[in-house]
Amino acid sequence: MWVREHDPGDVVGLTDANPSSHQCLESCHLERLVLWPQVEVQSVLHDLVVAHLEEQQVGADTVLRTPGSRLERDLVIGLMRAAPPECFLPEGGEFERVVGVEVSSSGIRRLDGHVRFPRGLVAALRFDRGMETTKALVTDPDRCYRAVLGRDRRFDGVFYTAVHTTGIYCRPSCPAVTPRRKNVDFFVTAAGAQTAGFRACRRCRPDLTPGSPEWDVKADVAGRAMRMIADGVVEREGVKGLAARAGYTSRHLNRMLTEQLGAGPLALARAHRAQTARILIETTGMGFADVAFAAGFSSVRQFNATICDVYAATPTTLRHTNRGRAGSLTTAGAVTVALAVREPFDSTALLAFLAARTVAGVEAVGGGAYRRTLRLPRGRGAVVLRPQRDSVRCSLTLTDLTDLAAAVERCRRLLDLDADPVAIDAHLASSDDLRPLVVRHPGMRVPGHVDGFEVAVRAIVGQQISVAGARTIAARLTEEFGEAVDDAIPLTHLFPTAESIAAADPERLPMPSARGRSLVGVAAAVAAGDVVLDRSADRREVRAALVMLPGIGPWTADYIALRALGDPDVFLPTDLGVRQGLELLGVDDPKASAAWSPWRSYALMHVWAALGGGDENTKGSAR
Repeated sequence: MWVREHDPGDVVGLTDANPSSHQCLESCHLERLVLWPQVEVQSVLHDLVVAHLEEQQVGADTVLRTPGSRLERDLVIGLMRAAPPECFLPEGGEFERVVGVEVSSSGIRRLDGHVRFPRGLVAALRFDRGMETTKALVTDPDRCYRAVLGRDRRFDGVFYTAVHTTGIYCRPSCPAVTPRRKNVDFFVTAAGAQTAGFRACRRCRPDLTPGSPEWDVKADVAGRAMRMIADGVVEREGVKGLAARAGYTSRHLNRMLTEQLGAGPLALARAHRAQTARILIETTGMGFADVAFAAGFSSVRQFNATICDVYAATPTTLRHTNRGRAGSLTTAGAVTVALAVREPFDSTALLAFLAARTVAGVEAVGGGAYRRTLRLPRGRGAVVLRPQRDSVRCSLTLTDLTDLAAAVERCRRLLDLDADPVAIDAHLASSDDLRPLVVRHPGMRVPGHVDGFEVAVRAIVGQQISVAGARTIAARLTEEFGEAVDDAIPLTHLFPTAESIAAADPERLPMPSARGRSLVGVAAAVAAGDVVLDRSADRREVRAALVMLPGIGPWTADYIALRALGDPDVFLPTDLGVRQGLELLGVDDPKASAAWSPWRSYALMHVWAALGGGDENTKGSAR
């Protein structure tokens, strides 16, 4: 048995046709298979389908679109032959919210909503859509509507407004005429709105909003899955790989994401592919076939269909509309995009923090911009990040353009662009001790990183020494163990991998031998996959695994959580710089930081900044 479609709510046709003719199979894990009217498919058929799906890792977004196609007819006829007779709809049967296919002499077409089925000619197999649960996720729709009335930009990316009368979904700050309350619903993700049949607004472009700050605050399965999907894990490893990273079965992960976000991992990945494709269409002169594969689509047909579904426009129309911004690739693999930012945004303090910690050859700060080399899933690259008033200009040069989505996501992590600065500042300013610092630096960000292992190296190398000393040692490690590049002048190297450090002799590293052994031990754990240092991992599990390693104490583990895992509630009371900063503020009890939760990471940045740039120095309590 072979499966044709995959998104929640879509039709799935089954046939015994030659598998070689199905070039658009997708990994898809079903909670249950249902034939209208609500009759469970035979368990044997269910087991066969699930067993097949779990073996497939070929990306696709295919739907039944080609009328009269013999392959499409075979898919449905094969399903009809496999199903028991009682599963066919009666003459003139009518059901609500049916998604099906009609087989007739004129071919096959999709049917949505209230439809009538001619006897013996129609069969449908579907997933549970779960849209009522999705709508319930926005627990206070009236508050959402008030945000829409006020065109409050703080909520852009937190939820999406779907307008039934126009069939579009918008960001809350959309400048269009505000729809009536009875005509709108609210969705947590763009993919949820797309799954419900809405297309993106051309005016406010909701696909370009910052990500939801909830993903990092909660760091639950849904939040971690969203970060992995944005990094391109589904395109590289399929749903099975995403589920394995999250620590769940594919079916259970699909069920959780559908319940919490209104769409399964495939639909969420599809929405992200569409966004990446639009960026390439509008900002480059790449051919559409190249755009399709660079964005992660498995075929040009799939790419065209998705763009039309999501944006109600063809790729040609999108490029023509934005022809003033599109250009040719004067430099191979060069792409420039604007990264959305929630205001206020203290880019000055952010660049100052990064400038004090640059590693020679890997990164540099100057002229109001941050530059660095990137090690990406399929190749390497370099980026120039230039903060502006309400966005960050991100100029990328990639050896493989399919790494674009991963590169953009990692740059957003580095600059903490998905944070909600208004909520954070309001909470911290309620403290008499922190209020002057918040007033001085509104929109403070916590610098993340593009490589969790690099953060771990910096933390270990910097134990008991100054930031300047740690920079020198990191530069020596890079020169000896990093990969040289000759196309990212003035940057010369990629930071060393965990494998290269794990193979080093601890006694020959430019640091005390005990610290060298600790560094090699962490590198070996990361290389073996025993410790995962990115936002896909559970923070508590990562911290527990780190402190079990020799030479890793609470300060080092917490610093890694701060910058590599994106934990917004980290405070380092044993840090020398923090002690000096608290003394400067007149705070005698480090436990006073409990009142700053859940934003203690931002309070930490304010305390370091109070020292005039900060110099966190690791005098941890468990070294």
